[in-house]
Amino acid sequence: MHLNALEQQRGHVLLIAGDVAVRRRTVQLAPSANLAALAMVPASALLGSGLPSDTVCLDGARDPNTVLTRLRTAAATPGPLLVYLSGRLTVDRRGRRLHLALAGTTAASVRYTSLPWEWLGTELRARPAGMTTVLLDLAADKEAWPLLQEYGSLPAPPSVEVYGVICPPAFAPAVGAAVSGYTRHWIDQLRRGPGRPGNVQLHALAVSAAALPPGTVVLPTARELGMRSGPQQEPHLPHQPQHPVPVPASEPAAGADLVPDPAPVSGPGPVPDPETGGPVSVSGGDPRPYIHELATAGRHVEAATLAQAWEEYVLQSCGYASLEATGWVEIRADLARMAGDFPLAARLWIGAGQARLARQGADAPEVHAAAAGALYCWAQVRDRALALEFGPGLLALLGAVPLADPRHLLLAEQRLQALRTADRPRALQR
Repeated sequence: MHLNALEQQRGHVLLIAGDVAVRRRTVQLAPSANLAALAMVPASALLGSGLPSDTVCLDGARDPNTVLTRLRTAAATPGPLLVYLSGRLTVDRRGRRLHLALAGTTAASVRYTSLPWEWLGTELRARPAGMTTVLLDLAADKEAWPLLQEYGSLPAPPSVEVYGVICPPAFAPAVGAAVSGYTRHWIDQLRRGPGRPGNVQLHALAVSAAALPPGTVVLPTARELGMRSGPQQEPHLPHQPQHPVPVPASEPAAGADLVPDPAPVSGPGPVPDPETGGPVSVSGGDPRPYIHELATAGRHVEAATLAQAWEEYVLQSCGYASLEATGWVEIRADLARMAGDFPLAARLWIGAGQARLARQGADAPEVHAAAAGALYCWAQVRDRALALEFGPGLLALLGAVPLADPRHLLLAEQRLQALRTADRPRALQR
């Protein structure tokens, strides 16, 4: 009976093209072109599953009940499901509800000729967690944009993973019938092979390469990513301390702020192209400017998640011991510093410095930069247990690098000694 259940399980891909988005007589988004491009991708690649599957394309639909019927059929699929929506996001002025405009939808006919966004959640809510992905490539019109800004996101059941972008109405490039950047880069990443990246990674790569206009809403939002991610498991770095010192947590000893802020650190080398292995330029898909923009805007969780997705990709492509992988550890370390997570930043900088020291030597400027970052972040750690844990690794790194100011090593040694002394029982200190 178990074998029969497996044989009956199927996947499903539902591709829906809504109304074209036009701004100032210029095509902003061409859903039909997106749909045609995605329809050429094997369903197994879209779903990340080898199960037999069905693909349904709805292009030019005018009746929301027709779309609803297809959506219900897709939701009843026992296997993995991908629902792709592309088109214009609009609003019912009377009910103040978001809708996907269908072919022929006008401002006066939204209630009767478009798909209410809440219908999507209603039909997919009962599906098991981890089996449903909704992929969006939308443009909001001027009526929907204020409501979308008020929501901050698009409502969706917690069991559904939602990825995508919603461009603001002010953005109106002459794209004609071209496939939009986000969808095109999602497809490009699927075709690169040999293995299929996970959805979070695909999303990160597509967002990074799509040259999205300012103000674009990227889903999931930082808050949703934080709720989904949970505790992050950091990669094991060479020679990194693995066993915490069993000491109580409290304020550090005096002298913690004596270490100056390190000089600005230049970024790591170019990101390798996933297909050729060669470096890619910013215009060719370097995600670092976008990740930095997220961090400077205070979207720290989203920036860290995208950086971690890229790091995982580089680990698979270039290897654990590669300098490219170490460069992404450094990026994550600096993101942690920007977010005020100094323990994580110190740990990552120490590990990156040790990895670079083993491969590049003590005189390499990247090693000096990592040591400076590690020293600064460790000096900001207020938890005595963590400061004690990271201290020996930091001193080993600093001792192997010819520092511009030898007093920094002395100050670090004095602080570590003060922390150790403060932790000893009073009877032993007499």
